[in-house]
Amino acid sequence: MINLPDSFSSDRSREIFARSQVLKRSWPFVLDLGVAGLGLACFYGVMQIAKYWFGHPEPEIVISLSPHALPRYAFYSVVRIGLAYVLSLFFAVGYGYVAAYSKRMEAFMIAGLDILQSIPVLSFLPGVMLAMVTLFPTRQIGLEMGAIVLIFTGQVWNMAFSFYASIKSIPRELSEASKIYKFSRWQRFIQLELPYSAIGLVWNSMVSVAGGWFFLMACEMFKLGKHDFRLPGLGSYLQTAAGAGNYRAITWGLLTMIAIIVATDQLIWRPVIAWSDKFKFEQVETTARVRSPLLHLFQHSRALRSLKRHTIEPLTEGVYRHLADSRKERLIRQIASDSDAPLGRNKLASWLRVLIVAIAVAAVLYAAWQAVGLLRQVNHGQFGEILKGAMATFLRVNVSLVLAALWTIPVGVAIGFNPKLARIAQPLVQVVASIPAPALFPVILLALIKIGGGLGIGSIVLMMLGTQWYVLFNVIAGAMAIPSDLREVSTLFRFTTIQRWRTVILPGIFPFLITGMVTASGGAWNASIIAEYFSLNNHTYQTVGLGAIISAATDSGEFHILLLATIVMALMVVTINRLVWRPLYRLAETRYKLDG
Repeated sequence: MINLPDSFSSDRSREIFARSQVLKRSWPFVLDLGVAGLGLACFYGVMQIAKYWFGHPEPEIVISLSPHALPRYAFYSVVRIGLAYVLSLFFAVGYGYVAAYSKRMEAFMIAGLDILQSIPVLSFLPGVMLAMVTLFPTRQIGLEMGAIVLIFTGQVWNMAFSFYASIKSIPRELSEASKIYKFSRWQRFIQLELPYSAIGLVWNSMVSVAGGWFFLMACEMFKLGKHDFRLPGLGSYLQTAAGAGNYRAITWGLLTMIAIIVATDQLIWRPVIAWSDKFKFEQVETTARVRSPLLHLFQHSRALRSLKRHTIEPLTEGVYRHLADSRKERLIRQIASDSDAPLGRNKLASWLRVLIVAIAVAAVLYAAWQAVGLLRQVNHGQFGEILKGAMATFLRVNVSLVLAALWTIPVGVAIGFNPKLARIAQPLVQVVASIPAPALFPVILLALIKIGGGLGIGSIVLMMLGTQWYVLFNVIAGAMAIPSDLREVSTLFRFTTIQRWRTVILPGIFPFLITGMVTASGGAWNASIIAEYFSLNNHTYQTVGLGAIISAATDSGEFHILLLATIVMALMVVTINRLVWRPLYRLAETRYKLDG
């Protein structure tokens, strides 16, 4: 044994202590540099996209299949999908909130949501694109806004359904607690409704962005009669490569898209999932949590903590104080004005409401009259083809839903129950779900042709590739939202597998499962426009179906057929929702609502 001098050991201790202090002081500075770097990158991106959008539109855009063009194309597509998602998020929260709390408008708004989600992207295309180009005739932003709105129509509906279903299933004791503590509407929204709906909204956001990638090819490059609209982006790159049969370019495009999806998962979705995990409604906290290095960076950045302490927290307290004071004053004024409210003011408000409703009804009647004029051009033979195509698409949609549910429910529950598995499987699922099926369809179609199949079977495969993720992501969200104490009780009482599924798992995921099935059904109808009508090597493959009729009518500019086929599709989807999904929604709101 060697005895060291006391001076040596004390010097060594001071050295170790000093080193630990240096690391402790320098690490937050490194985190601040990382946050600053992200901010500068975002600022540079905004400057570049503004320079491109507000430039003059190019008369004819040629899509280059060179790999060197992919970084620029990828940047444009990410911006379009990101802006469409932000627009979808605000719309979904606002629409779902009003639908959940407005007794007069709820039935009408949910019916409208059913209709809107059943309308294919290509059916929105003529009105949206022509309107945006008319609004901005001399700037590139017109075409860009048109593409963003079209991507929005493919993303938003399942998010709106998710937020609406979450509000309707808020446990009774939480609602009563908010009333006892006299929360204002804003406090209830921020401190109860948004947190409770966070998990479902996050996972539906992921599948919405995946749906945006699915329809990116249709939104960035399409024909409308004699007009050929195309924008530089990954969607137009993949569609050009698929049309030319250039598998090398398809591979490069898919690799680029996968790299973007992986980066999005690590930089956005994983931090958001880890953050939303704290809103899980449970009595016993689980020890296994989703973790994210980027979320750790934001939570331990001194600059962000200082910004929150000096701006966000005082602003929040001021807003809450102002809301409390204004609510008290409003109650006092309401009590005082109940007895002596001026009759003229009430009459003026009533007449104003009547005028607004009359204008809205007149606008709807005018649009309906114009639509009837278009429908008169449809002959009996075309009407019969549309009905025949509707039945064929109906069968394909239901087959694809059954096949999707058979594997997504058990896999989704396994991922939602096991955080370690979720850390591995969630990025993989996100990548696979975000790869647009139309980019893979050339390979699938050629393989089916070689083995004797055709587009009839291939269309079912493409519908599954585009819609099964709605079910999977909602099941994962439902499984994650099941309180840990319920799962531990089932383990404590030694439930069998069948008992666990019947009493805990299926009731727990039921509201999320119905949301996923509803949106998957609408997504399958929407995907039929690509699944039943596909161009490959300058040859168009199509099968009997409503989606093929809509795609062909869009290409040829036959708006009367496009309108009638869209109406038939919307009527079929709404009828199914009324007869099947709406009763199941009511069951989820009553029998399978999580109450204490």
